[in-house]
Amino acid sequence: MKKIVLSLLAITFIPMTMCAQIPADTQLSITAEPGNDFPRIDKNNCAYFSLRAPEANKVVVDCCGKKYDMLRDSTGLWTVKTNPLVVGFHYYFFFVDGVQVTDPATDTYFGCCRQSSGIEIPEGVEGNYYRPQQGVAHGQVRSVQYYSKAKGEWRRAMVYTPAEYETNNTKRYPVLYLQHGMGEDETGWSKQGFMQNIMDNMISEGKAVPMIVVMESGDVKQPFNYARGGSNNVGQSSYGASFYKVMLNDLIPTIEKTFRTQTDRNHRAMAGLSWGGHQTFDVTLNHLDKFSYIGAFSGAIFGLDVNKSYDGILSRSAEFNNKVHYLFLGCGSEENIGTAALAENLKKAGIKYHYFVSPGTAHEWLTWRRCLKQFVCNIFKGEK
Repeated sequence: MKKIVLSLLAITFIPMTMCAQIPADTQLSITAEPGNDFPRIDKNNCAYFSLRAPEANKVVVDCCGKKYDMLRDSTGLWTVKTNPLVVGFHYYFFFVDGVQVTDPATDTYFGCCRQSSGIEIPEGVEGNYYRPQQGVAHGQVRSVQYYSKAKGEWRRAMVYTPAEYETNNTKRYPVLYLQHGMGEDETGWSKQGFMQNIMDNMISEGKAVPMIVVMESGDVKQPFNYARGGSNNVGQSSYGASFYKVMLNDLIPTIEKTFRTQTDRNHRAMAGLSWGGHQTFDVTLNHLDKFSYIGAFSGAIFGLDVNKSYDGILSRSAEFNNKVHYLFLGCGSEENIGTAALAENLKKAGIKYHYFVSPGTAHEWLTWRRCLKQFVCNIFKGEK
């Protein structure tokens, strides 16, 4: 009888002593907070997460839509190894006894409608375009607080100025208004997207002209509430529409008052990812007197009727092609958000555009970094 009891105790204790094996050649993620040893990444792009939670009964990590049960050692340290992850930036969360929390060992990012943990699975040298480089002049990303009369509230925009902005006190610059997607905010492009590094590198290589980039919260931090109804058709959207008056009546005037900008439509562009691409279409195609460069990165552009949307401007191809100097449509090869179908419909309508597919990526930040690189290298080139 005594032997049986000892055997049962051993069986229940075994899982408590197990721990994910961490290879010696793993590397610390660039998103880890100083002083931490996790998250880690191995040569096969598997991620290793760790959390000390001695009072917890069950800990799970949710990364890239897959949940992994973490293993606990005798000290209360939980660890896990994931399957190989695709390169690029990914949000993840811990679930401690069913409660979703962020990882205290890593930086947080506003994504998925909340503060989220993040991990960067590194590319090779092909990713240098979004990494800071020595010998390249670096611009600045500033936090600009301003008052919106349209909404009666104080708001914040993140504004990139190129390196030469500080030394050339007379030159005026074209402006790109760059929007994030659903569930993210104005910090997304500079934090998750490495926008400033892309701009610095492209300008340094002479592939992009020096420009100011403005990033604001598009009033889409919370997901679209389908239960409440409301249209999400192109040109008739209610979700995020409160941002449109803010941008046109408050944000653009504030930027042009605060910074040395060129203020005509030929020197103004707008682009956005996912729902930010939807917002870009809503704003620009209803106000072509203010914009001449347009970009949608995995744009959530649903319900577009070429003949009816935006007062039918897309059915008047000669007029559109004359007014819009450059239209960019981009997406990942592994996603299906309808960009290919949109491009085909515009082609049939006689609309000129540039269609780009990011190889091997889905609805994720690496897709949008690649799209931004393509877009900024093709705008404002013929303007003076």
